Amino acid sequence: MKYVATFLVLFTSYVLLAGFHVQELMLGALVSVILTIILAKLVNYTIDYRFPVKLLVFIFAYLPIFTWQLILSNIDVARRVLSPKIPLNPGFVKIKTDLKGDFAKLTLANSITLTPGTLSVDVKGEYLYVHTVDVKGKTPEENREFISAKFEKVLGGIFK
Repeated sequence: MKYVATFLVLFTSYVLLAGFHVQELMLGALVSVILTIILAKLVNYTIDYRFPVKLLVFIFAYLPIFTWQLILSNIDVARRVLSPKIPLNPGFVKIKTDLKGDFAKLTLANSITLTPGTLSVDVKGEYLYVHTVDVKGKTPEENREFISAKFEKVLGGIFK
């Protein structure tokens, strides 16, 4: 199963980047087979039977939440740039996460970084360190609620 999944990801990526010509499909299949043989031996990962369900949850639950937060944060940052009277309260905050896996934490950190006004700086154990343009919370729990709680709720169901 690992070989099939690796081949499909590589081949699909190649075709999307190169095109749908017969020569490109043949070359893409050859390159994907060679890379699959190399990568599948070097990388240790598993794909379980729940992967398609988790992928659908990611697409139909997480991406709309992320897109909405992206829109809201863009509006907030644009408002701050265009109106100099809006007070800024920049700073670093420490956010505790309940996510366990490295990939789950990476997805959370990237989601935080991609929304304007926040930047994930470091991940140590169960804590994320984030720089934000406006520190709204007074406690770590409040900071978590403002910055990562919306993302974590859905990511927790996907990556458990």
